[in-house]
Amino acid sequence: MSAGSWRIFYALTGLPGSGKTTAILRIVDRLMGLGVKVGGMYTQEIRERGRRIGFAVKKVGGGEGILAHIDLRSGPRLGKYVVNLNDLEGVGVAAILEAVEKADVVVVDEIGPMELYSEKFRQAVERLLASSKHAILTVHYRSRDPLVLRVKELAGRRLITLTPENRDRVPEIVVSEVLGVLGKR
Repeated sequence: MSAGSWRIFYALTGLPGSGKTTAILRIVDRLMGLGVKVGGMYTQEIRERGRRIGFAVKKVGGGEGILAHIDLRSGPRLGKYVVNLNDLEGVGVAAILEAVEKADVVVVDEIGPMELYSEKFRQAVERLLASSKHAILTVHYRSRDPLVLRVKELAGRRLITLTPENRDRVPEIVVSEVLGVLGKR
């Protein structure tokens, strides 16, 4: 970062279905389209015949694995899903660590109950928090996990709860501020 600039650190939260991942993907697409190096990971639902059967973990820019699925047999269980720590760490954690080294902006979607089963995920997020990288994270709405609470506290006024009323405006607000700090307006 250049002298005189400051770190942009956003935490987006909201109820399930509020548009956290959609907002992250809009932010990523817009920034990358303007030449900003964005890295990190995000999650998306896996659906079969209209029914959610799991979640994928994806690296910004390509690469994906299974975060959790109803048909997995081994791993931590959360409700009807079994968490796949191998893919979470091999795709998601690796993407976060690579982004901390190489990207202008790091995204992490989501710091939630499934991801928090992984100590390596926690360590990667801690490394991001200790860095000077611009970051945009999503955090589970109701989590009282100390790491989630710390992210919310660090975000301060940039902790945004997405709602149907603001979810279309928030990505542009975030993009605009990031571009300003990067000197790319």
